[in-house]
Amino acid sequence: MDEVQEHPSQLHDLDNDLIDEKCVDAEMIEDQNNIILLGNDLKQPNSSFSSYNGPLEPRLGLEFDEVEDARICYNAYARRKGFSIRKNHTRLSKNDKLLIGVDYVCSREGIRRTSYQKKIHKNSEPAETRIGCKAMMSLKKVGLKWTISKFEVEHNHELLSPKSTRFLRGHRVVTPAQKSLIDTLNESGVPPKKIMSVLSKESGGDYNIGYIAKDVENYLGNKRSVFLGKGDAQRMYNYFLESQSKNPSFFFSIDVDENGCMGNCFWADARSRAAYQYFGDAVTFDASYLTNRYKMPFVPFTGVNHHHQSVMFGCALLVNETVESYTWLLKTWLKAMLGRAPFTIITDDDKAMGKAIAEVLPNTTHRLCLWHILQKVPEHLAHIYNKYSSFQVEFNHCIHSTLTIEEFETEWRELVGKYGVGENDWLNKLYMRRAKWVPAYLRNSFCAGMSTTQRSESINKFFKDYVRSSTMVRDFVHQYEKALDARYLEEKEKDVKTKTSRPILKTCYKMEVQAANVYTRKSFLMFQEELFNSQKYNSSKHGEEGGTKIYRVAHHGTESPFYEVTLEILEKKVTCTCRMFEFVGILCRHILQVFLKKSIMGIPQHYVLERWTINAKSRIIHGIASDEIEVETQNSSTLMKNSLKLEFDDVVELGSHSKKRYEHLSIALQKLRHELLTMDNDCDKEGIL
Repeated sequence: MDEVQEHPSQLHDLDNDLIDEKCVDAEMIEDQNNIILLGNDLKQPNSSFSSYNGPLEPRLGLEFDEVEDARICYNAYARRKGFSIRKNHTRLSKNDKLLIGVDYVCSREGIRRTSYQKKIHKNSEPAETRIGCKAMMSLKKVGLKWTISKFEVEHNHELLSPKSTRFLRGHRVVTPAQKSLIDTLNESGVPPKKIMSVLSKESGGDYNIGYIAKDVENYLGNKRSVFLGKGDAQRMYNYFLESQSKNPSFFFSIDVDENGCMGNCFWADARSRAAYQYFGDAVTFDASYLTNRYKMPFVPFTGVNHHHQSVMFGCALLVNETVESYTWLLKTWLKAMLGRAPFTIITDDDKAMGKAIAEVLPNTTHRLCLWHILQKVPEHLAHIYNKYSSFQVEFNHCIHSTLTIEEFETEWRELVGKYGVGENDWLNKLYMRRAKWVPAYLRNSFCAGMSTTQRSESINKFFKDYVRSSTMVRDFVHQYEKALDARYLEEKEKDVKTKTSRPILKTCYKMEVQAANVYTRKSFLMFQEELFNSQKYNSSKHGEEGGTKIYRVAHHGTESPFYEVTLEILEKKVTCTCRMFEFVGILCRHILQVFLKKSIMGIPQHYVLERWTINAKSRIIHGIASDEIEVETQNSSTLMKNSLKLEFDDVVELGSHSKKRYEHLSIALQKLRHELLTMDNDCDKEGIL
């Protein structure tokens, strides 16, 4: 008999039955007869869906025609009994290396190796499931048949019920038909969680699906990685290298898994990185827009520049929307932005995103998108909306018009009691997180006027002119650059308009002239509106403590609603209960009314934020090389080509007016072409062609 070579599983010391492990983690892949690693792809062999019809109960001496039939028999037995299996050893003949023996064991067989226990894990260490269970089935090839040579039935742990067994990794299988449906739903923009709802309905209930939501996410994520492995990622990588060679301040990072598959990627050009140093105090972070053919979430980091235009601080394409992906992205983005965290970050209500922000940006105020939240109110409170026409008006007043936390809390209690919604679970959960979305709680956090991620949504709409759902990743980065150029061109246009024209003044106040000289046009118009409207208010002193005076400011002819303005005259420090300056960075009409009353004719310098001024970008940023859009030099082939085309268009127009002109131009062009072709090639070296 041939000598035998034993091949223990390379993954013998790991625990395999964790419900939430990632499919891309090679250390956690179990039962390699179920999952075969082929290059950058994870494929399930057709035999996984075999139509084996042999005996259902394994026993000593039972024979099988194929080793796969034996595995299917044991796996089905394990599913009924309440455990999962994996392949532990294979035996090959020494001479011809053919398979002659296989051992299948309970997935809880063995003990985790000490070396693995001491290993420093990037993420949290997987729970330990190996407890030395001896249950197993050994197969030996005798002639043309596979025979069960050893069969251990007893387990040293509690077995699961049939309903619970479906959560074990070895019994979670996505069939080809289910994959086809998942692909169809994913291409239609249906998120993984909703895909599971559809699959549940198609299967007749959650317990009949055969796998969990994590398997759907992993399947889609692995599929994206495979697609990206076929040249698309390489071309994108080459583009990044080329961009970095042109300007070393171009930043990019690509996350690659252990199988060499491209995962998440982030990039930011020098303009975006520099813009963040000027305007990175408030950022929106939105992953709600799927842009390329692989349905990878496009995540733009967006802010507001000195013209109140959207400005980009880099962007990313993610394989999935997990805590791990967002954590990697935020850390990478922070590195690109020279380690400077924003004061405020606004996102939609995503739990994974929230956890990542709490870990990476612990000192940043995290606001939830108010617009996204209010969009869900009619859905969750439809019965109240239909029954009471006044509810929406009162609800919006409670959210938007209350200035202080006390006012909000009072109105909220009255609203909940009046309409009997105190037992609504969704509303109660929303209320528990009020400090992250209710304006009264957040008026002191600077947001540059952004209260929602609509700023990001406007960016998404803008990019639709440049990319489509079918856009390849390698093409997307080029289209993204074009879109970015268009954005910066708009900014340049506003710069020129501000510097080459003067706004029309509406008052005779000195501070309006001051504002016109320092603010950009949009910022000035906002200030001018507040100053002009301040004339419609009266202010009266309400109290005084030391050098601090308190004024009540109300509209002419009314006593309420009123706003309290606190003024320290010596230091010229002032606050208003509307908190417009704290939120937007421009003084409100209530403060300006008090300034006028106290004959403070100029705007105190500390109340003119540099980010809203004409010179907002005058500060030199160390560590980031300039990458401004500049006019191309006369030696540029692109400039010369465009210039010649413009001149040639005029010549063609003249040559088409008559047959005589046409013939003359045609002969002249032929002669000119011949002269150009016969010119010395050394002439070409004088310019950049």
